[in-house]
Amino acid sequence: MNDNHFKFSNAVIGLPLFFVLFLWIIYWMQIRFDFDFYQHGIYPRDFSGLQGVLFSPFIHENLEHLYNNSIPLLVLMAAMQFFYPKQTFAVIGYGILFSGLITWIIGRANFHIGASGLIYVLVSFIFFKGIQTKYYRLVALSLSVILLYGGMIWYVFPDVDVKISWEGHLAGFITGFGLSVYYKTPEYTKPILYDWQKPDFDPQQDSFMKHFDENGNFVNTEVEEEEGQNSDSYFNSTIEVNYIVTKRESDDNV
Repeated sequence: MNDNHFKFSNAVIGLPLFFVLFLWIIYWMQIRFDFDFYQHGIYPRDFSGLQGVLFSPFIHENLEHLYNNSIPLLVLMAAMQFFYPKQTFAVIGYGILFSGLITWIIGRANFHIGASGLIYVLVSFIFFKGIQTKYYRLVALSLSVILLYGGMIWYVFPDVDVKISWEGHLAGFITGFGLSVYYKTPEYTKPILYDWQKPDFDPQQDSFMKHFDENGNFVNTEVEEEEGQNSDSYFNSTIEVNYIVTKRESDDNV
């Protein structure tokens, strides 16, 4: 694993900008020509309401609604395109489709509009996929997403705000998790393997690990080696010793 898998391209900026710009153009048309796009949203358990599965992410109630969805889409789509370029378009396309279908099944009898369901798809996918890969850069991305958008989790529960489609948020969250499991990223699944994790690793041959015993206690191996060398030289000395015998004068007279 290396960082060559993460390459910057024009799509990292171009994709989110184009998508968000398209949302603003639709909203401008809605205001400029007084189009009633709300009726094209998701209306649960009604056959005509199925059209909203495709159209609802591009329809917004007011300027504040559109602005609140635009910033997260810019950030999350850029992150997707940079870290998961092969899965980006599939996650966006299937995310819109499946989150819309789930909303159509479980939603209240009202029109559900807005791109917040897609935002929950992206947040959920990025978070769970990063944890699944166990690759440190993607795990860091998952934690960053939680720091930025972790508070969104409260809006998948009912009765937080009656004006908010918690069903669409929940559908997006479920869809993002499902897509993170379905789409495999084998190039990211290999964890970092340290030398001490290898089966042929010998602690006694490692310059650092040899200073510790099997219980993790520090051992001064240098002193032991010096003492061992001294004891070996004492008992196994190879120095030749010559004994000199001198004659005494009295010995010559014997």
